[in-house]
Amino acid sequence: MDSAERSGAVGHSVWFQVVGQTEAVAVLRAAAEAGKSIVDESGSGAGMSHAWLFTGPPGSGRSVAARAFAAALQCASGTGCGECPGCRTTMAGTHADVRLVVPEGLSISVAEMRALVQTSARRPTGGRWQVVIIEDADRLTEGAANALLKAVEEPPERTVFLLCAPSDHPDDVPITIRSRCRPIALRTPAPAAIAEVLRARDGLDEATARWAASVCGGHVGKARRLATDEAARERRAAVLRIPLHLRRLSDVFDCADDLVKTAEADATEVSGTRDEAEKEALKTAMGYGGTGKGAAAATRGSAAAIKELERRQKSRATRTQRDALDLALVDLAGFYRDVLVTATAAGATLNHPDHATEIAKAAAAWTPESTLRRLEAVLACREAIELNVKPRIAVEAMLTALHYG
Repeated sequence: MDSAERSGAVGHSVWFQVVGQTEAVAVLRAAAEAGKSIVDESGSGAGMSHAWLFTGPPGSGRSVAARAFAAALQCASGTGCGECPGCRTTMAGTHADVRLVVPEGLSISVAEMRALVQTSARRPTGGRWQVVIIEDADRLTEGAANALLKAVEEPPERTVFLLCAPSDHPDDVPITIRSRCRPIALRTPAPAAIAEVLRARDGLDEATARWAASVCGGHVGKARRLATDEAARERRAAVLRIPLHLRRLSDVFDCADDLVKTAEADATEVSGTRDEAEKEALKTAMGYGGTGKGAAAATRGSAAAIKELERRQKSRATRTQRDALDLALVDLAGFYRDVLVTATAAGATLNHPDHATEIAKAAAAWTPESTLRRLEAVLACREAIELNVKPRIAVEAMLTALHYG
């Protein structure tokens, strides 16, 4: 975050949410101003594009940057002031001309994308632009990507597509789409920048903000969860106890059970209440359980819709469970990486500085070769789960490898 963004004048702008991305913010600000000149017919609009691809490591704020850019495009002044109705409604997710696509399941379907493309072709109803933000664009199915490609190739005059994809898998976005997007590459924010935004935005004390920023691996959302959620801190502590507590083979199965059940519990907590509310709302809309003429037909007709909803909810729960488990595996990989750093006296910053004592103990007990094998086992587990291997099988195989070294 630069000095201008820290000042009171800009502190409430939409760009304040984009942590540690000075270069990217400068490009996006210039583009938003160029976009205003197009709408106002006061300039050529040089620097503005109709399709953008935001890439960056997990936690770098891809979707946050995309939403801030969308707000700046809708801003009355074209600066992303954060105060006008266009900025406020966009950042709150209620702007009529800004659509956010968040894949809740394992992929974005062709039907969903076709409907979105049709909607995006309309002229803005109240804003300056029709903006479509697609989080995790790497999850587009082939059919969905083809549907999007047609819109990106010949975009409506006042429509902007903002795609987000992780930097370790940008190739999952088809080259035909990538080649038509202007790239915005984000980087891992520095701990100091993360700590500052936790203090300024979330009101955290300096010690807590600095601790969370030092152990989050550059992930702003994770830093906030660790700083504000005791359950998240307890889950992290439980994961980091694993490496030095695999003394017996039976410990492998106990730890695997804990990891998988915790991920399942997280998925249930996130989607359980929501699933039931969605189902009841659909039944009411379809006239399910009603009485009188036509009630029986309505009940029969709603069965297929309810079945489709349950399928989507199951896919969402699977995705949520995988994401929760992956967060634990990232912490575990960070521990073994820290052991290698300590054993080789590399001098690099630790991912888990608050566990330096345990890390030093492991570095003294294991050879660098065995530590590297353990790290590779964690990374292999992450890949296996992404390839649809049953989580319990993948986790048990990983922990067995960790036990034997």
